[in-house]
Parts: sequence; C-alpha cells; structure tokens
Amino acid sequence: MKASSKKKFFCHRLGLAESEAIGEGTRVWAWAHVMAGARVGSGCNIGEHCFVEKGAVIGNDVVIKNGVAIWDGVQLGDRVFVGPNAVFTNDMAPRSKVFRDIVHTRVAEGASIGANATLLSGIEIGEYAFVAAGAVVTRSVPAFTLVMGNPARPSGHVCRCGERLRPVRGAAKCKCGQQYRLDPKSGGLRTVAASAAAKKAGR
Repeated sequence: MKASSKKKFFCHRLGLAESEAIGEGTRVWAWAHVMAGARVGSGCNIGEHCFVEKGAVIGNDVVIKNGVAIWDGVQLGDRVFVGPNAVFTNDMAPRSKVFRDIVHTRVAEGASIGANATLLSGIEIGEYAFVAAGAVVTRSVPAFTLVMGNPARPSGHVCRCGERLRPVRGAAKCKCGQQYRLDPKSGGLRTVAASAAAKKAGR
C-alpha cells in the first residue's frame, strides 16, 4: 500500500483515484474507483469495490462501505454513513443507450443508509435520518426519521447520536440529553437543544 507523494489522501495500490478533488485524509481502498470529475471531501473512507462517478459530490467525514456505487447526481452531505451494497440511482426510466437528464438525489448531513438499501432518484434524505437495512426508498425522508420496509415507510425517529426516540406530545428527549420537537409540516424532528454528547457523536 502506498500514499500519493503529491496528494494528501491515501489510495491503495489496487485502487484508482483519478479525481483532482479528493480531500486530505481520505482513504480509497482496494478495487475502488473515483473518477475524474467526482468531488470527495476530507476524512472520508471509500471501501473496497466502490465506484464514484464523475459529477458525484461527497462531503467531509463520509463513510462508504464496500460495494457501493455513487453516481453522477448523487450528493452526500458531511458525516453520511452508507452501508455495504446500498444502491443509488439517477434515472427514473432507464433504457440501454437512451440518455436523459440526470435526476439528483441528496443525502443530508449525518444521515445513515443501511446495508442493501435502495434509493430511487429524485429524493432527499433529511439530516440524521436513518434508512434501515434492505429498505426501498421511493420518496423523501424527513430529518431524524427512521424508515424501513419495501416501500420504505416511517417507523419512528432517531437522535443524532443514533438512539431511537419516542416522542410524547410532540416532544422527545434522548438519554444523551438532546431535545427535539416534532415538525408538523414534514413529520420529522427539529432540534431544540443540542447536548454535548450528541454534538460529540455527530461532530
């Protein structure tokens, strides 16, 4: 294994990092390919057998586990977690050799995508939302909301530290000290007070 002598990120000798926009401290592991034109922030981990297409945008401190493809039009915010073999798309009606405009997908800061989950294009995953393993997500997910199933449906709420929340009368408090209120418009949560523990967990 070796690091580039000119760049401040690490690329395994069996990885391929063609992009000139990869941040300091990022690690690209064996058989992963980051195309020219992709943007990757600092402190990221791109696991084995991953593919990052030109036009994809990845924030800072993002963890992408093995076997994930990040296509053009997919944007991952800071501190997003993507589990192994999760699937993104960027075309709502794919056909061989038929080229359409890219349909964008955004995953907001701190959100987690479970292993083998599938996200259809054109949706937004809210900040610190949690997509369960194997879920098929066909519509946008509000902030701090847990979704699961096929098609994915809301199944509760989660704190930014990752613990499950159980709102009572429109309010929720995690054992880490973080407090929330339900957002009646989106069905998600909004932060009332950020605890030190939650801030540390979410950095």
